[in-house]
Parts: sequence; structure tokens; C-alpha cells
Amino acid sequence: MNKIEKTENQEQNSGFTLGKKNYILIIIGFALIILGFILMSGGKSTDPNVFNEEIFNFRRISLAPIIILIGFIIEIFAILWRPKSK
Repeated sequence: MNKIEKTENQEQNSGFTLGKKNYILIIIGFALIILGFILMSGGKSTDPNVFNEEIFNFRRISLAPIIILIGFIIEIFAILWRPKSK
């Protein structure tokens, strides 16, 4: 009976499912994803009849997708990471 009461008290005391560090990592991952999409944007041509080679530069083809993937990996890690028990 005492063991059941302890688990019920522990469940009531915890307000959030994740800890503070988890939420900080989630914000960092989300910021990296947004940064990656910002880096991927642009390259628009002023004249629709002229092709702009700027859309195939390193920033849009390689750097931005890598940053987005790093952001998603951080998001997964932030959700699954559990602090050490004391």
C-alpha cells in the first residue's frame, strides 16, 4: 500500500513530462531547422526568362539540408534523453 502511495505522489508532483534541459534542446533543434530552411530559400531570378544558377550553390544544396538534419537529430535526442537518477 505504501509503495502505491509513493508512486501516486511522484506522478502528482511532476508538472512537466520533460525536464528543463530537454526543452532547451528542443528549442535549439527547432532553431536549427528554421535556420536551415532560411538558408535554403532564395535564388529567385528577377527575369523569368533567365535561369539563375544561384539555386545550385553549396549553401542551398549541401549546407542547409545538413543543418536541417542536425536539427531533427537534436529534436529526437531532446525528446528521448532522460536525466540521470539521483
